[in-house]
Formats: sequence, C-alpha cells, structure tokens
Amino acid sequence: MNKIPSFTIDHFRLRRGIYVSNKYSVGGETLTVFDIRMTEPNRQEAVPLPALHSIEHLAATYLRNDPEWKDRVIYWGPMGCCTGNYLILTGDLKSEDIVDLMKATFSFIAEYEGEIPGAAARDCGSWRLHDLAGAREAAGRYLHEVLEVIGDENLKYPE
Repeated sequence: MNKIPSFTIDHFRLRRGIYVSNKYSVGGETLTVFDIRMTEPNRQEAVPLPALHSIEHLAATYLRNDPEWKDRVIYWGPMGCCTGNYLILTGDLKSEDIVDLMKATFSFIAEYEGEIPGAAARDCGSWRLHDLAGAREAAGRYLHEVLEVIGDENLKYPE
C-alpha cells in the first residue's frame, strides 16, 4: 500500500508553521488541506489532548463565523499525533493566503474567556475533555512564537 502524502513529510525536519498538505478536486472545486503545525514533531511536547480539544471547538467556531472565510471552511480538526490541526478550505490556496486568518484565529483562542462553545454533554461526545487555560496558553505560544514572526521556513514543507 502507498503511503499517504502526510506520512512522506520528514518529521525530523518539520517546523511549526502553516503548510499546504494536499489539494483535491471535488466536483470542479479545489479543496486545499492545510497542516497547522503547532509543535515540532518528535522535538517538542505534543499539545495536551484536553487543550487541543478546546482549540478545536474554539477555532471551528471562530472560523465558521468569520465574515470573509466562513463560506469556505470545510473542516478544522486535530491531528492524531496532537502536534497541530488540519484546516480544509475551498479554493486553490497557498499558505501565505491564510496567515492573517490564522493570526486572528489563534488570537481569538489566546484571549478567549467564557464557556467553550459546544462543551456540554448534549453537544460534545467527550465534553469533560477540555482545558481552556491550556488552549489559551498553547494558542498564545503559537501566535507569538510562530505566526507573528512567520517566515518562508514556516510556510513550505522541508525538502
């Protein structure tokens, strides 16, 4: 069986950033899959699952309410390895196209106060598995250490 594209990336050299993971053509529309890498695989700790779960709820809510992007959002969700998230948007896009969107998203999470949207037993299959303080801390670190100083090495997968 062939490896899927995301398993062919050199995770020893992968840095935190925003990467185009794949593009798909569906019904004449291009879908762009982004790798929103929050920690360096195998070199930094993964984002703790409760914090990542809260990031998922907050980012998905924010993105689906953003006036400019809401109609292009297909999916936001965590990676199984807990080192980041996948974002799927309609359109043939580049990493640079969503830097400002990710800055706004992670700023929203880093500053969020209140109840986590959808973090109730009626709305979430694992509603107790949340950590708002951890989500705010992880989002703030990614925002300040990566997104605010992002360069080419954080926008293209290592060769």
